[in-house]
Amino acid sequence: MEHRASTGPCEEHQVTLRTPAELADALPYLLGYRPEDSIVLVALHDRDGRGRFGGRARLGIPAQADDWPAVAEQLAHGLVTGSERRGAGPESMVAFLCQDPSGGESAGEVMERLRPLAQLLRRACGRLDVPVVEALCISDGRFWSYCCPGNGCCSSEGEAMGMPGTSVLAAAATYAGLQVRGTLRELRARLTPWETAAALPQEEALDAANREVVPRILDEEGRTAMSEETLELAHRLMRRLAAAPNVSGTLQADLRDDELLGHEDVATLVLGLQDRSTRDRAAEWMEDDEAGPALRLWRALARRCVGAYREHAAPPLTLAGWVAWSSGDELEAREALAMALAADRDYLFARLLHQACNEGLDPESIRRCLRAERKNRGEALQAPADGSSERRSENGAQEPAHHNTCAPRTPGTSPRRRRRARPEAGSGVRVTRRSSGTLGDRRPRSADGPSPAGDGPGRRTDNTSSRTRARRGTGGGGTAGET
Repeated sequence: MEHRASTGPCEEHQVTLRTPAELADALPYLLGYRPEDSIVLVALHDRDGRGRFGGRARLGIPAQADDWPAVAEQLAHGLVTGSERRGAGPESMVAFLCQDPSGGESAGEVMERLRPLAQLLRRACGRLDVPVVEALCISDGRFWSYCCPGNGCCSSEGEAMGMPGTSVLAAAATYAGLQVRGTLRELRARLTPWETAAALPQEEALDAANREVVPRILDEEGRTAMSEETLELAHRLMRRLAAAPNVSGTLQADLRDDELLGHEDVATLVLGLQDRSTRDRAAEWMEDDEAGPALRLWRALARRCVGAYREHAAPPLTLAGWVAWSSGDELEAREALAMALAADRDYLFARLLHQACNEGLDPESIRRCLRAERKNRGEALQAPADGSSERRSENGAQEPAHHNTCAPRTPGTSPRRRRRARPEAGSGVRVTRRSSGTLGDRRPRSADGPSPAGDGPGRRTDNTSSRTRARRGTGGGGTAGET
């Protein structure tokens, strides 16, 4: 089997993997991170009698064995159909089960406990006429092959994996500039709300900003000024982050960014980004010198959506996912967008971007649209004001929302017909009771249009750029979807 790492448009390095040990060592480089508690399927395409790696798919290992058959079917079907949509179905598969021992269990016992899951994966792929040519269990630094014929060629204790970064593939990946970024848990930690003592003053700042910002967003005239102030504040904080000295390590970098952002500024941004038109303009900071500071800012805002404001993380998480995807980091993009949908499952902008990223679409079409929006807005500001070309403001409150004009078009979808904007009159807010039993503050819910899957019973739909709704104080639940 071959793995190819490219260092440029005209140079490609080929590495041939021949043994289960080399496959086990290759997994982090195939994914870009070290999987934990994961089922991974990797497609193989036949080329001149050799298998070449294709698409990859990962899901968490369900805690309940009763869920394994459905997960095996879902993963196999998703990878095969996804590969076919991209032009060629796989000829075979390689399966990996990755889980470390816990609760006094040994690595060998983990391997035996997961054996039925490996068999389910092999049967699910076989029903799709795509055989699994190798299935490996990786646990506690050792690996086992479920495809071993059992003639004494493999030890019952498994085989020790090599030191990370010492294989031929590791050397080739390093030369090609490919990085292994630790685990998904570490990546998600960069986007997860604080659970430290600092969360209390941040939530108090959010409460105070909520009382000031929400009425202005709901006011037809105040919304424009609030949007401008939010964007100016965001740009000022981006400049502050860009000017900060570099530090080594992601944890230290995130701590540095958190120290540079005050509770009150963060609270104002979190509430201000619940307005869709403001969020859409913030999405324009997606490339060149703006992308890096913007991504750091969106990560920091997501970490500060604490306590009752966890659902408010959907806009900054979506912006983080968009900037990561635009910058070529599909791994962080998928995780950030999945976390945005976990915070608010009806957040349409996140849903469209998540689907497009998983489908392997090119983000350039969205970048072109956002560039055009930015250019047109600048030209409108410079043009003489007259009755024929008057615009409400730079905020573009009367312009179509970006996620309708710039959102990715995935296969089988068509543009939705826009609804006529309805008068606000404060009807988009309801009050909720917090856990203490007292009447809670009005909390805006970021309006993002109906879900592509349609509107279920009792679900509210809203397609105006400034519509806001109150969020319940319990925050969003659930876990991020896996891709």
